[in-house]
Amino acid sequence: MKAYLCAGAAFVALAGPASAFDFSDWNVSPYETTIGDNVELKLRGSANGSAYWADQPSAPNLDQSGVTGAATFAANLERDYDSGLQISLKSVFEVYHDRLSIDNYGGDFTQKVYGVVQTGFGRVELGNTDGAVFTLADTGPVVEGDISIDNTNASFFRDPSTGQAFINVFALNSVTEASLNYAKISYYSPRLFGVQIGASFTPSEGKDVLPFLDNGQDLPNRQKGIWEAAVSYTNSFGPVSLNFFGGWSVGHDDNKTPGHAGLTDWSLGGEADYSINDDWKVAFGGAYRQSNAYTFSDYDVQASGNTTSSHLSATLSNGPWIIGGELGSGTADGRLGDPTVGVRGASATVGYVLNSNMQLNVGWERFHYTRDIGTFYNGAPRINMDAAFLHLQFQV
Repeated sequence: MKAYLCAGAAFVALAGPASAFDFSDWNVSPYETTIGDNVELKLRGSANGSAYWADQPSAPNLDQSGVTGAATFAANLERDYDSGLQISLKSVFEVYHDRLSIDNYGGDFTQKVYGVVQTGFGRVELGNTDGAVFTLADTGPVVEGDISIDNTNASFFRDPSTGQAFINVFALNSVTEASLNYAKISYYSPRLFGVQIGASFTPSEGKDVLPFLDNGQDLPNRQKGIWEAAVSYTNSFGPVSLNFFGGWSVGHDDNKTPGHAGLTDWSLGGEADYSINDDWKVAFGGAYRQSNAYTFSDYDVQASGNTTSSHLSATLSNGPWIIGGELGSGTADGRLGDPTVGVRGASATVGYVLNSNMQLNVGWERFHYTRDIGTFYNGAPRINMDAAFLHLQFQV
């Protein structure tokens, strides 16, 4: 009940200032300059923060309200040639995060550093960046990506036994992402007749920018030789826009222990948008993922059992306003003494686009976790958690 009341209060806090003040004329552009005669330097950044009010089983020293946030800095160097060739070096650094706002790369300071060669025959990427499946994926529309319940970058629930985000037990993530930001080489074809294909090769779990230079942590059951393939289809039919994807990833267990195996991870999904008129647009979609990595952990790929995650979402937008809802569920089959863990999630969010740089969001989310062996910190094999939040996203 506390979370619902806080959500209502936060909605008033959002709707009042948003309608009373006009931020549309206040914009910040990326910093751009030319180095020499042909190289363009572009600097960008982003920051997001949330105030939250959670309702979860109490425990000593567990604060159920607070703030959380993260910030990134990005730098790109780009050179264009008269032939149409384009060469660029791109980087993204997470300059700040707290324990609840750890991104899908595990809180690395260096999120991405990679080179790109773009030609008329496609695009080649080399370095620390996303794999082909994650790059081409669409898991459904959301009001704002950082606070989505699927592959979230901001959690509002803390595990008092660790001090970390509770969702680290098992987080919903409905798109194949086994290669994370490990050093890799990828190829993306031009999009022809709405179809684009992509492929990636990640030799190891190393993060030394260039593939083959680092094998990653010398731990049991690390994956090597991770191959990915993905296909994306995008097209428009009058007021309807469609986007679908499918992807697959396999790997080799380099230091296998009993009960473990090489990786097999696949996902598919898509989104449909319908423009009702010039002001109103509705969108819906979803995705499904299945992997033999327990709770999607690269270091715990098991010979039997699967981990699954599914996501359904819809949004309705009118001018600067966006209303959205999400449903998610997942199961990690227990083996080798690990419990079978299940999670169901739901959220409702209202967003207001202040300008091209800022978006203000208010919402509510709920998670329900279960396990068949052992208990959670509340002493029970199941736990329910609700939270209301007020979130601001800023990007340049």
